[in-house]
Amino acid sequence: MPDEAPELGLVLTGGGARAAYQVGVLKGITELLRRGSACPFQIVTGTSAGAVSAIALASDAAHFRHAVYGIERVWRDFRVHQVIRSDALSMLRSGLHWMAALGTGGWLAHPPHSLFDNGPLWELLRRNLNFDGIPRGLYKRHLQAVGICATSYANADSVTFYACSTGVEPWKRVARTGERVQLTLEHLMASLAIPFMFRPICVRQRYFGDGAMRQTSPLSPAIELGANRLLVIGVGDPSVAGLGLGGSGTVPTFGQMFGFMLDSLFMDQLHSDLERVGMPCLVLTPSQDLSEIARRHRHELPRTLRVLMRTMGAGKASGNQLLSYLLFERGYTRELIALGLADARARAAEIRAFLEHKQVSFSAASRAG
Repeated sequence: MPDEAPELGLVLTGGGARAAYQVGVLKGITELLRRGSACPFQIVTGTSAGAVSAIALASDAAHFRHAVYGIERVWRDFRVHQVIRSDALSMLRSGLHWMAALGTGGWLAHPPHSLFDNGPLWELLRRNLNFDGIPRGLYKRHLQAVGICATSYANADSVTFYACSTGVEPWKRVARTGERVQLTLEHLMASLAIPFMFRPICVRQRYFGDGAMRQTSPLSPAIELGANRLLVIGVGDPSVAGLGLGGSGTVPTFGQMFGFMLDSLFMDQLHSDLERVGMPCLVLTPSQDLSEIARRHRHELPRTLRVLMRTMGAGKASGNQLLSYLLFERGYTRELIALGLADARARAAEIRAFLEHKQVSFSAASRAG
């Protein structure tokens, strides 16, 4: 490792609305750089919601601060209706579709592909992301590689769709592959397609879902693309586990189990991978419980979704875990951005030393707070 050129990679995990925290950390990193600096990360990878920020950074790699502020503008004013159709008519139509499919065994109505219609998210990302900027940033060497991860429903592989300025060849490992492509909105939406919530996305006659589903080694895409040092921004608290039911014998509700599934989907593999990786890593995760923050903003959720949450058995404190992933509302996202910024400022000296490749000892398990 000491003989290798320092190739700094940025890894952005998935996490639904929790990814607003990553925006705050990125904003804190801009404060450590000179105005007008290019992206300080040679390799950027992202999964699910983290893939959105990865694409945004790669699209304007020559102007890191400008790219981060562009991401922040979207997250600061987020509303649920920008992600899914949450009006009463759309939710009623969806409910009737499910009832018709279940009631007729799929004969009169085909089974729905997802719980929600995320058409608004397609339009939001189409308006705000410039995929044409990625080849320009790679050509001018403001960035070495960018990769976003999805899961193939055809063979259950974790697939990294990537673009790079170097000769990184496509790879095939056990349950992990890398495909060099011209990145498009379809690749990004595939990475965002959380099972059951959003419909699968077809890319080159193959269907894909959320990148976290089969991502047993979330750090490996950045390493495959040439990174030998990693800054990882996660959105989970590894000290918070389970459903908090204790030994009461209470049966978990569907909403509780769904929240637990999302936690397992986005959190578990990262911490186990950090134990195995043999390179310098700096990890930043929230210093506060994001589920508790979500609880304080529960009232911001549209009425239709509050009703759905209650129906799923996630209408009270037991649903905070699930809520923390679905609450795409500006009060919540702004508080997460502020928390990410505060955590980055609290660890500014550590982050600066890591960016400058100084000989400082970092723990792969280090976390904010």
